[in-house]
Amino acid sequence: MKRYTAILMTVALALLAGCSKKQAATVKPPLAVELATAAATELTEGVEVTGTLEPKFSADVKTQIPGLVKEVYVTQWVRVHKGQPLARIDVAETEAITKRAEAAVVAARAQLAQSQVSLARAEREEARSVKLKEAGLATQQAVDDSRTETAAARARLDSSKAQIRVAEEELRQSRARLGKGLVTAPLDGVVALRDVNVGDLASDAAAGKPIFRVVDNRVLNLTVTVPSVDSARIKVGQPLEFSVDALPGKLLSGRVMFINPELNTADRSLKVVAEVRNQPELLKGGLFAKGRIITGKRAGVLQVPRAVLGHYDSAARTASLFVAEGQIARQRRLKTGAANGDLIEVREGLKPGEKYVSRGAFTLRDGDRIAVQGAGAAK
Repeated sequence: MKRYTAILMTVALALLAGCSKKQAATVKPPLAVELATAAATELTEGVEVTGTLEPKFSADVKTQIPGLVKEVYVTQWVRVHKGQPLARIDVAETEAITKRAEAAVVAARAQLAQSQVSLARAEREEARSVKLKEAGLATQQAVDDSRTETAAARARLDSSKAQIRVAEEELRQSRARLGKGLVTAPLDGVVALRDVNVGDLASDAAAGKPIFRVVDNRVLNLTVTVPSVDSARIKVGQPLEFSVDALPGKLLSGRVMFINPELNTADRSLKVVAEVRNQPELLKGGLFAKGRIITGKRAGVLQVPRAVLGHYDSAARTASLFVAEGQIARQRRLKTGAANGDLIEVREGLKPGEKYVSRGAFTLRDGDRIAVQGAGAAK
């Protein structure tokens, strides 16, 4: 009986020892994490937007008169100045008409001078006839004849003046048409398109296609769309910060200049145009831009990086994160607010000065033990 009791006690002790070892083996070791301290900072509020950059000033250049292209002075992608010749249309026929018009003006002016001399002579003859009549040395018929001649000379003078006006107008029109044969740059910029060569037959402006396109990239328009829910927050003069894929890591800025007075009926969005100063000319028309319109700033706002949040719901404005309570990680439910780039406003659930898990929260569970690494570790 004693031997049987001893065997039972030995078995019981062995079972107890096995359970203790199993429990020790299942204790979860502390997880390595990094901590950050919650602090209040300035929050920049804005409306997220996307859009496309386009030159504020550009021009499609057409020929004003039809004709054969005689000369082309520029190549594609060169910088030009306003008024600089781009091409010339053959206007030989117009040149001949201009020369005839110039000759007609010279002849009309000569005729005018002759008419002025004739009128002066007729007026002197009329005055002499009147004096002779008063002295009884001339008849009334002679006086009437001199007056008639004076009136005729005055009519010829008026006709000469009218002929000069007609000739000068024809010359002006001819010279204007001659000037239209020279195609010039309408603004300062770069030739983005050259679609003409010597020998091409150009059409007039009404029917023809552009032969040049001149683009001024010094000022660009960024056209974006704003959701209707945010439309009341947009004001003229607000800054717009944006980035483009062509310049990674570079933050660019513009300013809201125009706001459409009505919403798009298709998607209830608001079209907004911001002006961007492009000095130096790093940006190009057609680039896709992503950014936000800055609507205001608030100081003393608690913000945490978006990456540390779990279960983040921007619509419901809720999220979670782990807060260090000694060597234990506690999961907190948060109420969030505005997004500021990669930072999210925390309105409830976290206080300034509390330490939260900034790295290593992926496998954490509420109540897990933690081992602090990095800058947040105790020294």
